[in-house]
Amino acid sequence: MDTKKLEKGLIHVYTGNGKGKTTAALGQGVRTAGAGFKVLMVQFLKGDDTGELYSIEKLAPDFQLIRFAAMNKFYFQLNDEEKLQVQRSAREGLEVVKKHLKEENYNLIIMDEIMAVLYNKIVDLAEVLTILKNKPDHIEMVLTGRNAPEALIDIADYVTEMGMVKHPFEKGVYARKGIES
Repeated sequence: MDTKKLEKGLIHVYTGNGKGKTTAALGQGVRTAGAGFKVLMVQFLKGDDTGELYSIEKLAPDFQLIRFAAMNKFYFQLNDEEKLQVQRSAREGLEVVKKHLKEENYNLIIMDEIMAVLYNKIVDLAEVLTILKNKPDHIEMVLTGRNAPEALIDIADYVTEMGMVKHPFEKGVYARKGIES
């Protein structure tokens, strides 16, 4: 795939307990695709049907989304067989990221919810750090999710922490189609 190159590719981390990490990553992806660059978003641990799937579909072929280890409940709620399947799928997602970095098919690669993968020890932090340290210089990376490890924060060029001050779920209002999903 012949891809024009970014001048310099940096690493972003969007973390914290507040809403907006995936949304910020999507916004960066839309900006990048709009400038004529290629974007890949690899989503880990997300299985719900969300509005972003359809928005990204409209931006294709410049913005691709692939999901791995889709779940409809928390990792700790899974039985051993389900956990094994999630681990295999997450591993597959990492291999896809490595492949596209090696082949330099995209200018921006988003690893959405990679922090949850790390937090639940589904994938080893050292492997993700190695991926980032060895990425081509002209490829931008965005990593999202709560509980970013300190080592990941240290290697990143941008770190944004989304802080929750107030959220409607505190009043019993759950994810609404088109707003949170």
